[in-house]
Amino acid sequence: MLLAIEQGNTNTLFAVHDGASWIAQWRAATHASRTADEYAVWLSQLLGMAGLQLGVFDACIISSVVPQSIFNLRNLSRRYLHVEPLVVGENVDLGIPVRIDKPSEAGADRLVNAIGAHVEYPGELIVIDSGTATTFDIVAADGGFEGGVIAPGINLSMEALHQAAARLPRVAIKQPQRVVGTDTVGAMQSGVFFGYVALIEGLIDRIKAERGRDLTVIATGGVASLFHGVTMGIDRFDPDLTIRGLLEIHRRNAHLAGT
Repeated sequence: MLLAIEQGNTNTLFAVHDGASWIAQWRAATHASRTADEYAVWLSQLLGMAGLQLGVFDACIISSVVPQSIFNLRNLSRRYLHVEPLVVGENVDLGIPVRIDKPSEAGADRLVNAIGAHVEYPGELIVIDSGTATTFDIVAADGGFEGGVIAPGINLSMEALHQAAARLPRVAIKQPQRVVGTDTVGAMQSGVFFGYVALIEGLIDRIKAERGRDLTVIATGGVASLFHGVTMGIDRFDPDLTIRGLLEIHRRNAHLAGT
């Protein structure tokens, strides 16, 4: 049984794979100071609700973009799962070339997504991950990671608009019925929502033009579901892209995992 942990700046995903399929997934808000003991209490309760317990795991893989949290997540695996975890970025073989100027700067989440996309979809890909940041990453036909684009995430942009303008309220992000808003809330929702649709479509077009050929566009991340069906620029929405990548990395490095 595998516990896969994918930690972003906003949320941390815990997913359980039984060797055949993913049988449970839970999310928690990311807090860099959360201890291994706190994680264990929270996780054990959710496992119990699913008829599982901490002792069922024989493997763990961790991907985190929050370096100060890795110590506590590793201790969670060692102390409560009694398993030495694989940590993406720490002597783990990804099995793909990283073709950027400084490979060490590539975020673990972006590399995991590239692998998750490559094992599922053929050809060259653009992988869009909408979270705290919105990233557009290029995956070559051989699985190589070839760089990309990083833009502020939609929630970050909405929060910045509220914080910087004294008279603009904090509003929910949703698709407005019309582009031109007739009140402040509607105008803000339209500007952010359709502004991001235009951002996505514009960057896809520019990437394809720069590459000189068509690429399949895969979107993932919780926020990406907002744009599914709204723009023709996205070919597929795949919510399991990241955990598929983690599972593949674990398979490629199973010889390194152990108690």
